[in-house]
Amino acid sequence: MLSRLGALLQEAVGAREPPIDLLQAFVEHWKGITHYYIETTDENTPAKKTDIPWRLKQMLDILVYEEQQQAAVGEAGPCLEYLLQHKILETLCTLGKAEYPPGMRQQVFQFFSRVLAQVQHPLLHYLSVHRPVQKLLRLGGTVPGSVTEKEEVQLTTVLCSKIQQDPELLAYILEGKKIVARKKACGEPDALPKDAASHRDKDCSHHGAPARPQRDGEPCGAQALNSPLLAETEELDGGTAESNLITSLLGLCRSKKSRVALKAQENLLLLVSTASPAAATYLAQSSPCCRAIIRHLCQLYRSMPAFLDPTDIAALEGISWRLPSAPSDEASFPGKEALAAFLGWFDYCDHLITEAHMVVADALAKAVAEKLFMETLQPQLLHVSEPSILTSTALLTAMLRQLRSPALLREAVTFLLGTDRQPEAPGDKPCALYAHLIGHCDHLSDEISIATLRLFEELLQKPHEGIIRSLVLRNLEGRPYVARGSPEPESYEDTLDLEEDPYFTDSFLDSGFQPRAKPRPAPATSYDGKTAVTEIVNSFLCLVPEEAKTSAFLEETGYDTYVHDAYGLFQECSSRVAPWGWPRTPIPLDLHEPERPFFEGRFLQVLFDRMSRILDQVGSPISPLLHTF
Repeated sequence: MLSRLGALLQEAVGAREPPIDLLQAFVEHWKGITHYYIETTDENTPAKKTDIPWRLKQMLDILVYEEQQQAAVGEAGPCLEYLLQHKILETLCTLGKAEYPPGMRQQVFQFFSRVLAQVQHPLLHYLSVHRPVQKLLRLGGTVPGSVTEKEEVQLTTVLCSKIQQDPELLAYILEGKKIVARKKACGEPDALPKDAASHRDKDCSHHGAPARPQRDGEPCGAQALNSPLLAETEELDGGTAESNLITSLLGLCRSKKSRVALKAQENLLLLVSTASPAAATYLAQSSPCCRAIIRHLCQLYRSMPAFLDPTDIAALEGISWRLPSAPSDEASFPGKEALAAFLGWFDYCDHLITEAHMVVADALAKAVAEKLFMETLQPQLLHVSEPSILTSTALLTAMLRQLRSPALLREAVTFLLGTDRQPEAPGDKPCALYAHLIGHCDHLSDEISIATLRLFEELLQKPHEGIIRSLVLRNLEGRPYVARGSPEPESYEDTLDLEEDPYFTDSFLDSGFQPRAKPRPAPATSYDGKTAVTEIVNSFLCLVPEEAKTSAFLEETGYDTYVHDAYGLFQECSSRVAPWGWPRTPIPLDLHEPERPFFEGRFLQVLFDRMSRILDQVGSPISPLLHTF
């Protein structure tokens, strides 16, 4: 008795469930979705309250499970083949566009994202996959502020990740059916995988369907699948369809939801940083990526008020593409949000150029220079209206403050200073914008002069050798400021002895103190620049009355604090110019070279002219006696 019971238990444990036919289950779930459109008449029931989300989830699970079982074989399973042959994604895209039942578009976006992310088999090469993906992206991008923004950005995240892994997919997603047309012309396969033939006959014999069983998966009789929509799903992609991924990302970047906008910007950054030279060349030359990005930048610029206070522009700091909104603790002014949006997107463009492939970076930088600098900013800088000059100069200064990418800095330098690097002459005709900016440094309006000098100050702090060479060094090369017949001046180190300072000798004339002869410096003695600076400052302090000096009892008010700050700035400048390979000593004069008139250049000339008038009174003196005194 016990033995028979044990045998029965062993037989029950060893019994196995009959194997599940995955393809049959997959087809049943798909037919369950299509039958909903045939049998249901209530058009107001949300998609979440139907069995459509559950059936889509089951179809996804079957695809993933089937792929795991086929991992050793490395071929597409019958369920995946059925998905491709019967254009299920095409039909779902049509259902999503019809938004029937309500919320169906959200379910379609989620299904597309999950299939592309979880199914490891390459799918985007196939026409029956990348064409509905294109249409779905274009569908989402046409609805500003859509409720499906979260799902849209998830789909773009998956697509950009796939492109990062396989840059060849970029052309499929952007061009679409043009790729297929070229492949057909060359005799290449288009939509079906290589292993599709092994399952096609099996699929047809199993279900009794023809070789192209497209009607088997179509929801016949449903209002959502009427003839206009079907015709639209079959039309060729063209026009704006080529740029659907780019336009979708840019549309999501303008989302009011900060997380959605930030994620879209990160996806676009991932897209342009592809390491493939061919994909980067295609992205820069054959796609509207650069034009679309810069077009949005120019739109943000034009959306700002025509005139902004330069003080407000300079005070708005800390704007980043990750945090584009203006800080709430700062004072509000008209146009603050528009200004913050523009500076945030400009910072994003600068970051794109820094991180993008070199080909894309150069194309973006040239587009910024052409569309923003040349076509938008230059007319305002050359305008005769004082408010226009002030606003555009302050905005350009703010942009230079945020600029970090070498490619965009190179274009900005060319825009502001031109390309001529030969020594200047008084009769030359320099770049029109450069000449105007130099003239603005000594403008009748002090506000314009100060704003333009701040622009040059910001420009001189940038790590670009062409800036200092164009403004100063090109006019000093060859040392034309030294007369050819005069002897070489003594080194600077030999002129720093305090005993030769006339202020010291004058103060001791009555005591009979006479300066001793200057000793010859020892050859091995090294020059300490820091000590020399201290001696110079001490020499100057001998002239300052005690009443005018800062109290020695106050902390951090002595001159050494300022010397320390100046030394830090000097070290910063030294590290910046170190890669440029400047000589540490002046080039010896060529005595046989003919002497030419020295011209310090327009930039130094205007600075020296302003320095010569630094003591001029701005207004009328209170008393002529005080003025003459």
